[in-house]
Formats: sequence, C-alpha cells, structure tokens
Amino acid sequence: SGPVHGRAQLILERTAFKDLPGWRSGRHAEVLPVFRKSCERLHRQPDQRPIDGKRFAGRVADWRAVCAEAARLEDGRPRDNPGARAFFEKWFIPYRAADHDDPNGLFTGYYEPVLRGSRTRGGPYFHPLYNRPKDLVTVDLGQFQRDLRGRRIVGKVEGGKLRPYDDRAGINAGALEGRGLEIVWVDDPVAAFFLHVQGSGRVILEDGTLLRIGYDGQNGHAYRSIGRELIRTGALAREGVTLQSIRAWVKSHPKKGRALLEKNRSYIFFREIEGDGPIGAQGVALTALRSLAVDRRFIPLGVPLWLDTYAPAEGRSWRDRRPLRRLFIAQDTGGAIRGPVRGDIFWGTGDRAEAYAGRMKHPGAYYLLLPRSIGRAASPAL
Repeated sequence: SGPVHGRAQLILERTAFKDLPGWRSGRHAEVLPVFRKSCERLHRQPDQRPIDGKRFAGRVADWRAVCAEAARLEDGRPRDNPGARAFFEKWFIPYRAADHDDPNGLFTGYYEPVLRGSRTRGGPYFHPLYNRPKDLVTVDLGQFQRDLRGRRIVGKVEGGKLRPYDDRAGINAGALEGRGLEIVWVDDPVAAFFLHVQGSGRVILEDGTLLRIGYDGQNGHAYRSIGRELIRTGALAREGVTLQSIRAWVKSHPKKGRALLEKNRSYIFFREIEGDGPIGAQGVALTALRSLAVDRRFIPLGVPLWLDTYAPAEGRSWRDRRPLRRLFIAQDTGGAIRGPVRGDIFWGTGDRAEAYAGRMKHPGAYYLLLPRSIGRAASPAL
C-alpha cells in the first residue's frame, strides 16, 4: 500500500506498457526535455533521500542512472517517438494508480493568466498583488509529533501565541495596507482572484513591459471552491460550471460576487520571477500539456505519469470532449488538487489556454512510471 491520508490511500498495481491506452502512438520525444528539468532538481540531493519523501518511489540514487541517460540523450536526443518511447520502456516500469480499488479520478486544467497593471496605485489600477508578509509563519507539525508528519499549519505570532493569519476578507479590507508589500496594482479584482487560483501569471504594465509573478506562500486558510458554492445556492447548474461561467456570474453580480469570492478564505502571496516560467512547486518552469499538478501527499514531484483522460474539443460546447492520452511529469501541486488519482493539467499562457483550462473537468486515470532499479523490496505497493 502507498501513502494514506484520511480515508484515501494510494494503491499501485504493476502493469505493462502494452496495457497503457494509447502508449504506442504517444509523442514521447516532447516530454524528454521536461523530464530533464525535473532531473536537475536531484543533482544536489543526497543519494539516500526518498524521492519527494515518498519511499515507494525509491531513493535519489535509484534515479541517478535514469537521469544520466536522459542527459546523454540531450545532444542527439531521439526526435523520433519510437526512440524516446524505447528510453522510457528500458528504464521504467508502469504502475496503475488507484484510491484503494478505484483507479478513476478527476482531471482539471489551469493556465497562466495575463493581467493589466501598474507599479503605482491610481486610475483603474486599484487592486494589489502582495509579496509574502514577513510575519507569515509556517510550522511543520511533523517536527513536534511523528504521526503529524507531512502536515503543516500557517499563521502569525501575536502575544507569544500562533494565531490564524488574516483571511481573504480581512486582507481585502486592508489588513496588509501600509506595509509596502504591494508588487503591482491591477485593474480587475475578478482577474486577480483567478490569478490566486492559478498560482502564477503575467502582468502587462502601463509602459508595455511584462512582469511575471509566481506563488510565494499562502495564508493557511483552506481553499474553498466558489463553483461549488454557486451550485449549492442554485445560481449555476452543476453541468454548466466552468471558469468562464463563474467569472460571468461574479461580474454581473458585483456585490454578491465580492461576497462569493471572500467565501474562499485562502489568499496567495507572490514574488517576481525573472526568466522562464511559470514556476511549479518542484521549482522548474512548467511546460504546457506536459506538466501536471498532483496531490503531493500521494504523488512525488518529478515522476512521469501516463495520463488517460479527455480534453475539451476545440470550438465546441463544454460538453464535447476528445481523448487525451500522453506522458506528463508531476511538477506542481495546488490547494484544490486532493486525492491519490487527481490531476491538474497546465495548458499554457493567455486566452486560448484559459479557454481550454476553464472547460477541463473530466474523468480519467493515470499510471506512474518508476525506475526498474527500485524493485519489489522498495515498497509493498510494488
């Protein structure tokens, strides 16, 4: 058995590449550069360290030979998919993932939004994006009690006691004003909210320059889906909830819309990023339709996964879909991504990526690819 959290438990069942739906027709050469990015994160880690803390995925030493071979392929890397496919078949064994005995899960999408903003407050630019406050404290509870390993709590110290940090409503009301934490001011509070949901984005400044910002912390309050709240109140039908329909409802109900957004008490802090991006939780730049956000409690970052799900069909209604079967690398995580078989596909940047990500909500399954060198002794899950 694999990691257990609450009632959910990851179970891995060994299978064969020939049994992965669509494996032979996949464009495997595209994912090799993405996999090498994740390998670079292992270089300075000790050999005996479990991969992202998950013993079932082996130690860093188990991945070194795999990553070395991937690096050797860089100069003359196989541009043909059969050659790239042969690499993965040689070095990995696929395992079907399940929550207990259920291999079916939910797969959604996210993207890098583009907003308009200014370095100074004024005119239409009235809504701040904040740096991480210095008084934000993160506590690893596993350091205090072994059965709390992997759990964290976030807050601030007041009067010698750790207390909850300000929630979204409190911060919107001015809890952080006057502390010089503003990175930039944007012109659309709804776009700013969805930037919090996505975790990173780009801001086009008044002079046309581009500012890239990325996730740098969260206030410790649990993420709450406003889509579910709209369904609960009957404002939207379950089958009609997409990012686009939620945004339209909020903008057409300004007062109720603000109250709705504040039901999600979670609040994200950002930092400026130079160079490639956006940056995922593994610390590498994400790649459209190759980087997957997972529940890190169950799935270690850096692991390849063969995904078998659906994607929205281009130019059609949200109901239409097409098969999506391809190799991804687990390189990110998110507050709404919960469960052993749960994934969020990174679709890229801008309006087109938003159109797909906003409609992506389909059932599916995935298979973890783990190095052959781990062997059965590494975990009872194998």
